[in-house]
Amino acid sequence: MVQRQCTSLALRAASTLRSSTRDSVKHFIHGTQRFQACQKRRLASSARSQSSPLSLPSRFSPKPASWQAQSRSFSTTPRAQHGDLTPPKPGEERKITFIDKDGAEYTFEVADGNNLLDIAQANDLEMEGACGGSCACSTCHVIVEDDAMFDKMEEPSDDENDMLDLAFGLTETSRLGCQVEMSKELDGLRVKLPSMTRNLQASDFADK
Repeated sequence: MVQRQCTSLALRAASTLRSSTRDSVKHFIHGTQRFQACQKRRLASSARSQSSPLSLPSRFSPKPASWQAQSRSFSTTPRAQHGDLTPPKPGEERKITFIDKDGAEYTFEVADGNNLLDIAQANDLEMEGACGGSCACSTCHVIVEDDAMFDKMEEPSDDENDMLDLAFGLTETSRLGCQVEMSKELDGLRVKLPSMTRNLQASDFADK
């Protein structure tokens, strides 16, 4: 009886051992298969990355030809500066004559709106215009030769009169060249340049 029980236990143990061994073998085989499949995927992925070019982000991708920078030409218009003149229109030329301190006369044809300071400087006459034509000095002082022509001009402003008070050789027909603009009424104007000027400006009398 005891011997049969021992034999039965031995058989069950052997069966359990065989079953456990089979399970272990199955687990081993399954694990090996998963490892091999994983290795195959890694090898395939590595092969694809080596055979295909590196893909860059879109911001580094070459731009279409239509996007490429094209050369552009720029043109500039010269900035109008003090002494630049607007050319007269045909049939609207106005004559102005300057008489320098030596008595030499210079006659020019100019357009309406050009002031005497700009005309003189554009033609290299000796007229300083130290303040740049802002009615703040007396260095563009001129003397109108004809009383009748002087009367055709607009009345000088208070600022112009203040600056004329500083002018050398002031006369009853004195004006500042920067404040006299040519017009149809002033066609044929003749002005004298004083023998000297005083470079006194409004800023010289400002409170320090």
